[in-house]
Amino acid sequence: MSLDSCADQYVLALAPRETIVGLSHRAGAPDSYMRKASLGLPRRRATTESLVAAGPQVVVRHWGGDARLVKALDRRGVRTVRIEDAADFEAVRVNVRRVAEALDQKAAGEAMIARMDGQLRAGAGAWKGETALYLTPGGYTAGSGTLIDAMLRASGLSNASNGPFFSPVPLESVVMAPPRALVLGFFDLARAGADRWGVGHHAALRRVTRDRTIAALPGAVVGCPAWFAADGVAQLAQARALR
Repeated sequence: MSLDSCADQYVLALAPRETIVGLSHRAGAPDSYMRKASLGLPRRRATTESLVAAGPQVVVRHWGGDARLVKALDRRGVRTVRIEDAADFEAVRVNVRRVAEALDQKAAGEAMIARMDGQLRAGAGAWKGETALYLTPGGYTAGSGTLIDAMLRASGLSNASNGPFFSPVPLESVVMAPPRALVLGFFDLARAGADRWGVGHHAALRRVTRDRTIAALPGAVVGCPAWFAADGVAQLAQARALR
């Protein structure tokens, strides 16, 4: 059983379908990479009652549930596996191997890593050090210490963000002094939710993104520290090949 959207992806990709007793209610959301595979499987809330009813032997979580729930699972002898945030692809490999081992699917986990590494090799250095700024509809970018930064670097891009982690980008700076290239993230999901009012929809910024965007990475690829972040690297490399 998985407790949140990121955990859903790992469970759907690694666990035999007949062993899955529950997914989160976001398993079929637009930003769920494995949403098609989730069809027909039960959705459950991250509560003690729901877990007792489902009777899982292994629970996978990224951020879902809380400390009380984890303790309740421990008391019942249920193994809990945590997906950690990742700032690079080595940390993704650790996540995949951890979940694959817990689900007794080591071979499937290694095959997943091999596919990811193949994409990374194929996309390595494609942009030859050109500079790009990552931007979300809410006006945030990603600097060092993030998987987004690792994706940019893996494709040969130099990150225009000088700060660490995630930080807001002043609208004025992007409009008045536009970066040479933009990589958009989550813009495919921006029509719904709070981001529809974000700076990414400002008319002046739309003109900049229209002229300088080299790739728009879907939310399903950039929203979870998982193997499919390499899909984003492949997309970036392909964008370079088409220029």
